[in-house]
Amino acid sequence: MLNLFTFLTSATGTTAAGSGTQNEFTTIDWGALWNAILNWCKTTGIRLIIAIIILIVSFKLINFICKKISKKLEKKKVDLTIAKVSVSFLKIVLKVLIIVLIVGYVGFETASLSAVILSLGTGISLAVQGTLSNFAGGVIIVIMRPFKIGDFITSNGQSGTVEDIKLFYTHIVTPDNKAIMIPNGSLANNVIVNVSAKEDRRCDLVMPVAYGTDTEFALTVIRGVIAKNEKVFNTPEPFVKVGELADSSIDIYVRVWCKNSDYWDVYFSLLNNIKDAFEENHIEIPFNQLDVNLKNAE
Repeated sequence: MLNLFTFLTSATGTTAAGSGTQNEFTTIDWGALWNAILNWCKTTGIRLIIAIIILIVSFKLINFICKKISKKLEKKKVDLTIAKVSVSFLKIVLKVLIIVLIVGYVGFETASLSAVILSLGTGISLAVQGTLSNFAGGVIIVIMRPFKIGDFITSNGQSGTVEDIKLFYTHIVTPDNKAIMIPNGSLANNVIVNVSAKEDRRCDLVMPVAYGTDTEFALTVIRGVIAKNEKVFNTPEPFVKVGELADSSIDIYVRVWCKNSDYWDVYFSLLNNIKDAFEENHIEIPFNQLDVNLKNAE
């Protein structure tokens, strides 16, 4: 392919001047230069414009097709995690393919371009080992499925609901609506606590009572509160026992089972209702106190 540089160089000439030592200088044929630019615009320039138009239209078409595929997978109730990751990967592959085809259409030698890309890729891969690790982690997450979109997870000191799983990062949203992106490489190589993995969940409470309290009566009061809560399972049977004799209190351990979706409702309702029941039955809940003695100076 003739390029603009070839046209420009063909539009220049050299003449010699002086005697003895020959001095060369370049003169420009402005008419030939203008013709070269016009010829370039009529050939490569037009191809370049067409390539840009094809690129824009192709990208929009790919986005449209991927949206349609995503909606179809959603209607067929395909797992949301697999659907999103697959559509995202398909979109990237198609766009890269379009770019390669357009580069060949414009006139760049794809063989030479491939060699350059390979060389750059080798250098870049050494500099972005962390990014490649994130990509590998994303593949592992999709295959092994330690969690899915919508699950509440804890990992790397962060907790939140999984909003999206990308090729390099997993997006989670914290309970206070903060968006956090965790690298997939880090997720794949660290402990992941998936709170949403099981349908049922145990709710644990520790209710302290003062020394001198009739513990059997306190246990009966707590069991009565649990029995009134419709969201608490009867099987497994609720566990209510004296668990520890602490420095300033007798700690009663309360363990009940409920649906995962009802966990926080059960937790807060039991905590509030047991506290009210203790007050109604004059059961003292101890708290730390500080006695200060003032001594008058004589």
